Amino acid sequence: MSTTIDQVPSAAELVPMNSLYIGGRWLTPAGRERIPVLNPATEAVIGSIVDADDSDVAAAFSAARQALGEWSARPVAERAAYLDALADALRENGESLAVLATSEIGMPLAESRGVQAALPEAVLRSTADAARELRWQYRDSSGSTVLREPVGVVLGITPWNFPVHQLVAKLAPALAAGCTIVLKPAELTPLNALFLAQLCDQIGLPAGVVNLVTGRGSTTGEKLVQSRAYDLVSFTGSLAVGRHIGAVAGDRVVRATLELGGKSPAVVMDDADLEVAVRTTVRNCFTNAGQKCNAPTRLIVPETGRSQAMEIATAAAAEYRLGDPLDAATTMGPLASDVQRNKVLRYVDGARQRGATVAGGRPGDGPVGFFVEPAVITDVDEDDPIVHEEIFGPVLVILGHRGETDAIRIANDTPYGLSAELWSTDPATTTRLVRGIRAGQVRINGVRSPHPPVAPFGGYKASGLGRELGSFGLEEYLEVKAVLGTFEGEAG
Repeated sequence: MSTTIDQVPSAAELVPMNSLYIGGRWLTPAGRERIPVLNPATEAVIGSIVDADDSDVAAAFSAARQALGEWSARPVAERAAYLDALADALRENGESLAVLATSEIGMPLAESRGVQAALPEAVLRSTADAARELRWQYRDSSGSTVLREPVGVVLGITPWNFPVHQLVAKLAPALAAGCTIVLKPAELTPLNALFLAQLCDQIGLPAGVVNLVTGRGSTTGEKLVQSRAYDLVSFTGSLAVGRHIGAVAGDRVVRATLELGGKSPAVVMDDADLEVAVRTTVRNCFTNAGQKCNAPTRLIVPETGRSQAMEIATAAAAEYRLGDPLDAATTMGPLASDVQRNKVLRYVDGARQRGATVAGGRPGDGPVGFFVEPAVITDVDEDDPIVHEEIFGPVLVILGHRGETDAIRIANDTPYGLSAELWSTDPATTTRLVRGIRAGQVRINGVRSPHPPVAPFGGYKASGLGRELGSFGLEEYLEVKAVLGTFEGEAG
């Protein structure tokens, strides 16, 4: 059964437009620029947000600071219970949230139900469990007491590609740790953040624990980053912006966690089933129209099988149906904006002009929407920009390797190190590849993210600093204190 735009509530019915959530209250500040929010499939305006100013930023941080003492003093079990309550609210409102996210980003509704509703719910529950299981206080071999305490006020800045999941991946560990948080969503997809803030209010989170401000990254985002009112900044987004945020945080000696993207390899060895490996890689690469930081965008196959891999990938890519992401028959939606569409087309056209073999990669044929056909590319130099630079669109490059050592070399020939996928039936080969490839996650023979979502997520090299999810993600929001001498304080 398909869902159509006419059958679902409008965004205006789901969230308070042009509002900020600060100190437990919804505020609609006057005199702020209003930024339209577009549906990328229709190019219609579905809502608007305010570009918050310095006074809004100051108010949000002030509210978070005022709430910190009381919130951090609450028992861990109580903080974890709030996460469970928020997870329950997500489950109850999951369909509305998935539709809203699809309307903002263009992700097919079936995908949104999984990664914009079900996955954030699971992250909340698994983070609550991690908090309950963590050793918050213990004695080491010297007799000293080790305490884990919240880092303080957190600034969370999130991207547009998986907006709900990324919000929750920061909010959940921050709250579990006893921190308070100021969130700033991407201006392309902010309405789901307003929806999530409503759920935080609905479950009765104390005022000031969660605060939400909206606006452009270049204006509101920069005001937030330059503020001296936070103790940790957690950012997911581009390498260029991440470097800037890391520099600001470093100058202040403030902790920063940065997830900055990738150019992930899928390495196929000659003993693997080429058909299965290629088709699976195509599917994983083109999730959310390729707008995915850990998408396997470089398919590295035996050189002798490269032509066959190109044929398989081209056939698999041709099976995608572009269209209304609320239609169940649609398997690929639009890109998030005209800027992103034009960027992808420039990369593909550039590779074509340099002599690469390109299948697909043309603009969608409809009158509206930021659609791009999925592209499969081969016959390209290893140092070509389309091989090395993160494109963030439905573009798969196929490269040939001449054995295990060469495959590892090509896989590591990137500034990034977020994720990698390996295909081999030989355990010894797999082990050497796992050890040889420098990436924060390695997925073997098509394994996806298992549940509960607690495997640490984050990268090597330019893919960033720190980890998200599970106990590793929780630790990012904690300080460690050593108490030398007699101490009988309670854990919590």
